[in-house]
Amino acid sequence: SEAAAAAPAAAALPMADAEVRKVDAQAGKLTLRHERLENVNMAPMTMVFGVKDPAWLQTLKVGDKVRVAVDRVNGALTVVALEPAK
Repeated sequence: SEAAAAAPAAAALPMADAEVRKVDAQAGKLTLRHERLENVNMAPMTMVFGVKDPAWLQTLKVGDKVRVAVDRVNGALTVVALEPAK
């Protein structure tokens, strides 16, 4: 499956805790308040990201606690892995 094929690459990226601040399914964007993102050298902040899978946006709501991996996709910071925080 496509998800399984993507898993090893995403698993290599560090996951960071984040909180959903805004979901813009129309634009395919997600606003997160996130912890430090080591692999893209970004301090904790609130920022808008693109998402690898727009279907994720259908399941999220403001206030949700999630864990994310972020990477540069075509130069844009993009959430490439997302799971509910435990």
